[in-house]
Amino acid sequence: MAAAAVRYLRSVRAAPEREPVEMLPRPELRCVGEDERAPVGQAEFRRVLGNFATGVAVVTAPATAGAPQAPGSTDDPQAAAPAGFACQSFSSLSLDPPLVAFMVGRTSTTWPRIARAGVFCVNVLSAGQAELCRAFAVSGADKFAGVSYDAAPASGSPRLAGTLAWIDCTIHAVHTGGDHLIVVGRVEALGASDGEEAPLLFHKGRFL
Repeated sequence: MAAAAVRYLRSVRAAPEREPVEMLPRPELRCVGEDERAPVGQAEFRRVLGNFATGVAVVTAPATAGAPQAPGSTDDPQAAAPAGFACQSFSSLSLDPPLVAFMVGRTSTTWPRIARAGVFCVNVLSAGQAELCRAFAVSGADKFAGVSYDAAPASGSPRLAGTLAWIDCTIHAVHTGGDHLIVVGRVEALGASDGEEAPLLFHKGRFL
């Protein structure tokens, strides 16, 4: 998946209207050997880290021609549709230049479509949008069925209605991080609602 992401981003680099993607050297990493005990069990890792409450967002990207299909698939009905997935691991990264970041699993079937588009929009969900989040957390369904959205101004990515904020980005860099990829986006446009609604939060496996 990481190799595929690099290929997509290199193809995006050739487009004159987009910011070149900076690929940094891969750091030297050491994996736990098969004869070694992992320092932290996965169940305990999830339990402890679940105490950290996070905001929730939906990362979207516009439809792209020739979008890659899932492994083993002969016909991808979503190939001509926008892409999107629910994300807890979004954060601001830099003021100068304006950068944000999110993490996505390397086995994600949505990420290759976002990588191919070379752009994305982060939609920060409000407290009343838990069901919308659940819809974007499933795999294989038409996630945009019945969802109101328009096109974000810079990327054309779906900008979902009723969110607290939106951040429109081009992909700036992608780094490996264990079983996830760290995607850095350069902010091209952004905005927030004028309302006072609270954000949607996720804590210990449930929405708050």
